[in-house]
Amino acid sequence: MKLIQLPTQAFEQRLKQELEENPALEGGKEDKDEFDEFDTSDDFDDNESINAEDINVDEYLSDDEIPDYRTQANNYSSDDEEKTMPYAAGTSFTQHLINQLNTYRLNDDERDIAEFLVGSVDESGYIRRSLSDIMDDLAFTQNIYTEEHKIEGVLKIVHQLDPAGVGARNLQECLSIQLHRKEKTPDTELAINIIDNAFEQFTKKHYQKLIQKFDISEIQLRDAISEIEHLNPKPGGSYAGNNRIVEHIVPDFAIKIIDGELELTLNGRNAPELHVSREYNNMLKGYKDSKDKSKSQKDAVIFIKQKLDAAKWFIEAIKQRQQTLFVTMSAIMHYQKEYFLTGDERNLKPMILKDIADEIKMDVSTVSRVANSKYVDTPYGTKLIKEFFSESMKNDQGEDVSTREIKKILETVIEEEDKKKPLTDETLAGILKEKGYPIARRTVAKYREQLDIPVARLRKKI
Repeated sequence: MKLIQLPTQAFEQRLKQELEENPALEGGKEDKDEFDEFDTSDDFDDNESINAEDINVDEYLSDDEIPDYRTQANNYSSDDEEKTMPYAAGTSFTQHLINQLNTYRLNDDERDIAEFLVGSVDESGYIRRSLSDIMDDLAFTQNIYTEEHKIEGVLKIVHQLDPAGVGARNLQECLSIQLHRKEKTPDTELAINIIDNAFEQFTKKHYQKLIQKFDISEIQLRDAISEIEHLNPKPGGSYAGNNRIVEHIVPDFAIKIIDGELELTLNGRNAPELHVSREYNNMLKGYKDSKDKSKSQKDAVIFIKQKLDAAKWFIEAIKQRQQTLFVTMSAIMHYQKEYFLTGDERNLKPMILKDIADEIKMDVSTVSRVANSKYVDTPYGTKLIKEFFSESMKNDQGEDVSTREIKKILETVIEEEDKKKPLTDETLAGILKEKGYPIARRTVAKYREQLDIPVARLRKKI
């Protein structure tokens, strides 16, 4: 069960650990001419005393040249060797800013304050601390006693660094810094005026109040807003050399459409080649051939048996893992066949863990372990398997439909709405009811929030 819930990369680490801890296991391709097959079918208990005389060595030795320890998926070949991906060291975001500070003429105190401010910049490019807190920290940690207005002066220098907007204390200041560094045009001048003097009305999209306040036309306001929308609210994220850890997802399955039919394959990295080491083969042969069996030899053969049985268990566990993964994903694929053939989320059927558990006659917890940590490569992108599960609700025909289907329709309706007059949740509930999905306004609000779509007022455009 523990192996099942591991995604591909974590499984590879577990496999590496087992190979290091159990000398009876070896990875890679096995030489058929040099290795014999071991049958470690005897069960053992570490707590039981094992008598070397009771071990039938012949059961561990065989003339069969073809070992069955190879666990191999149908999409794996020697050409599928995974290459490691190197990462460039690069320069950290903080160092990038400090390098720019070196081009400014600063006295010792100013440089210490500037470097402290740069060190306080988060990965989004903001300094989210008050000047009084920074002043206290400078005194306690750097032994620099200064005043807020001096820190403010140095902060203005930090605001001149690239990317534009770095070192801002809030979104308003970040946008203002970027606008002031742009070429002066009527549109940018108006945008600066809006951000500096009417930021609250702008964020709440009170466009009529802005038109009245600045005595401008709707076209002028639209052009100024366009200038603002092209700014970067997270200047730190634009630094290409930042060293944030990038998570690489390795799909555990792949689904392809071949001649109108779905084909499921398991990632070959889940199917390692394992065999028993040659040294252990020779040890057992030596024990069998020796006439006078010493106590040390008897102790050794007991140790070998334990390691071989552990290796056999691990290989069988890997086989069961492969089988469980494949059977579970195959059931999900066939259950959601219409979706995988079209890619349309509206074709997702209501599906809960118990549906698949009943289908494959396994426990719900097993399906949960597969769904929560595994990804599948589909013609429509790499998807987390648990995304295919959703609750159901009745439509006006009394049929069960997926909540994912309703969310997709809701998203489509909002995308096609008139942005000058966005639809309220009440109106959206009415539209969904007309389409055959009678749901309450509060349910519409819940689905909208889950889709990360703001309320009508904040979707308004001019």
